[in-house]
Amino acid sequence: MIDIVEVKSGKQLKTFIDFQHDLYKGDSNYVPELFIAQKDLLSPGKHPFHEHSKLQAFLAYRDKQVVGRIAAVINNNHNSFNKTNDGFFGFFDVIDDQEVANELFSAATKWLKQQGAKTLVGPTNPTTNDTCGLLVDGFNMPPVAMMTYNKPYYMKLIEGAGLKKQVDLLAYDLPTSTANERTVRLQQALETRLKTKGITIRPINMKDFKNEVRKVKEVYNSAWDKNLGFVPATDAEFAYLAKDMKMILDPDFCLVAEHNGAFVGFALGIPDINEILRTIPRGRLLPFGIFKLLFGVKKVKYLRVLALGVVDGYRKLGIEACFYARIIQSAKKKNMRGAEASWILEHNEMMKKGIEDINGTAYKKYRIYEKLI
Repeated sequence: MIDIVEVKSGKQLKTFIDFQHDLYKGDSNYVPELFIAQKDLLSPGKHPFHEHSKLQAFLAYRDKQVVGRIAAVINNNHNSFNKTNDGFFGFFDVIDDQEVANELFSAATKWLKQQGAKTLVGPTNPTTNDTCGLLVDGFNMPPVAMMTYNKPYYMKLIEGAGLKKQVDLLAYDLPTSTANERTVRLQQALETRLKTKGITIRPINMKDFKNEVRKVKEVYNSAWDKNLGFVPATDAEFAYLAKDMKMILDPDFCLVAEHNGAFVGFALGIPDINEILRTIPRGRLLPFGIFKLLFGVKKVKYLRVLALGVVDGYRKLGIEACFYARIIQSAKKKNMRGAEASWILEHNEMMKKGIEDINGTAYKKYRIYEKLI
């Protein structure tokens, strides 16, 4: 018999977070999430997501043993912005058992319907501005920073519960050894041409970080607004993310494009801190994990380019190519082996072509599912 329990206490939340570590024990590609970060993300009052939306976490037990988990999510900002009544699921982990998966989805669906949701979408943990998507291709290596990883059988269980593909998200590998040098050679000419139009490209100013972040948020909420599933980040959410990023940020990989002082584009690459997190047991930073993280960042040899966008009206001018060229040059100077550009919607032909033109290869695929409820 399977018992589904709503997570309400701190002890239950700890169990919810730690179930992943036990399920993936012995999996060399698994990267533990930081416990404190997951706890804050799932706790009202700790993370700004809860200021406008809500979630309910569930645990599945069989014979008093945890055999699965899921969270049901109502993202009011998403529904308001996209004029939908979507409900989401996330934080989905389960043993290879269709009955357990069905019971988890049943509990999440029941809760979401009580909130007025008409569609079940996911996985999002808890939003598309966080980690999202189910890995469906590319299980042979660990995920990079802020990307998901799961057992191959999850796809079978999710589809067995009646969910269908909504869209796929692609991750591209960009090795510095094979990056197209033509783009790098053209960078100076492109930037010179952009300057004649009043457009300049520069690293983010860490000494004026707060104001820079405010301007970047405006670009983010403008440049991505037509992407499927996009929801604008609130001031509090963007500030929360920026505060975490600042600890590991390298200005050489955080670039902005300005037109007469106004931001019109930005690119953000971060060190793949998963290279370090893999060595921190059960995601506990204390007592010694924090030192591994802080002192290990400079030794990381791979990047994740997690955002690169230009506002409408400034695309196809060469700004995107200059961003990529600068990132490639900086990565080579720092003896990094490459970067992952992710995620890119499968039908975003302009972004895909831009990455493929510099010899990027799609090497992982993630999927968002949906189901009417």
